[in-house]
Amino acid sequence: MRIYLDNSATTKPYPEVVAAMQEVLQDNWGNPSGIHSFGRDAYDAMSAARRQVAGLLGAEPDEIYFTSGGTEADNLAILGVAGRFQRGHIITSSIEHAAVLNCCRYLEGQGFAVTYLPPDAEGIVSPAQVEQALRPDTLLVSLMLANNEIGSLQPVAEIGRLLAGRGVLLHTDAVQAVGKMPVQVAELGVDMLTLSAHKINGPKGCGALYVRHQTDLQPVLWGGGQERGLRSGTENLPGIVGFGVAAELTAQRWPEQARQAAAARDCFWQELSRQAPDVVVNGGWAHRLPNNLNLSFVGLESAPLLLFLDMAGVAVSAASACSSGRAEPSHVLQALGLPEWRLKSAVRLTFGWENTLAEAQQAAAIVAEQVRLLRQETAEQ
Repeated sequence: MRIYLDNSATTKPYPEVVAAMQEVLQDNWGNPSGIHSFGRDAYDAMSAARRQVAGLLGAEPDEIYFTSGGTEADNLAILGVAGRFQRGHIITSSIEHAAVLNCCRYLEGQGFAVTYLPPDAEGIVSPAQVEQALRPDTLLVSLMLANNEIGSLQPVAEIGRLLAGRGVLLHTDAVQAVGKMPVQVAELGVDMLTLSAHKINGPKGCGALYVRHQTDLQPVLWGGGQERGLRSGTENLPGIVGFGVAAELTAQRWPEQARQAAAARDCFWQELSRQAPDVVVNGGWAHRLPNNLNLSFVGLESAPLLLFLDMAGVAVSAASACSSGRAEPSHVLQALGLPEWRLKSAVRLTFGWENTLAEAQQAAAIVAEQVRLLRQETAEQ
């Protein structure tokens, strides 16, 4: 039996998503830009998916722009704003996803100024920090709604109220948050919001950027002018249709699914903390995604622990899946000011609605046993 505890990396597609995508691939394979009946059928399917994704966020359908995923949507938001100006100031945090951080670093090379706000010990940036960092030339604030490594929740709605009427745009990467907590664009007060299909039981290779009406962005891809001129390229119709189905089902199911994931996580932690000594949680508990645990183990390193766990049938990750192949310590954990042993031994476990309490208990027993064996092996070396 294998136990999957890496749901922040990707989620298993709903059966309904797979069925809808298969139907498109077999029976509705026209190009949405075509003017004939095949194209019109494809366009209608894409329009239905746009309504479904918009419904998940409380947005209007024409505020949804489909992309190849969260990374492209983040790039479109940040570079799309910067493209309107020759210079300016951007505010973000030091614990953002690489898609945001690397965009900002690129823009620094182009003459833009960027402020990287440090989080507190729980991984949270305050509205007061944002207010203090504002400058007359500030164009954009980009802060993720939920961190992909430690699950910390940022006060985006408060920051949205702070920025109201100041002429500063607000973008949030909500890739990890959607499907695990309420995410409504009006309540958040954001001008742009990123989401990704494969984090909500949809397909990989498809995402979206919500863009509030009258928010002016410059395209970052040039071509045939698809997505109302903002994102050129023939649309990934099967992915978009699957995304739409996943969004509609997530809108209906997320409260119960989040409760189930939280119950499994809490059960796991209760069992593990009882069975395994010298393990600590990275990040705070009060403002955290309901499915997230980031743990460090005294005397261990994450790479061999992940290998031991995988061989024992438990799938977890060392940091975000986007960077798990790298040797560098997590930039998120470094920003929290954690000691080196916690950086080297950090493991992320993210639970899904399919994880049962029995699985959680079994996984805790396996982790405790593998930690014991690895510590014993390390001590003998």
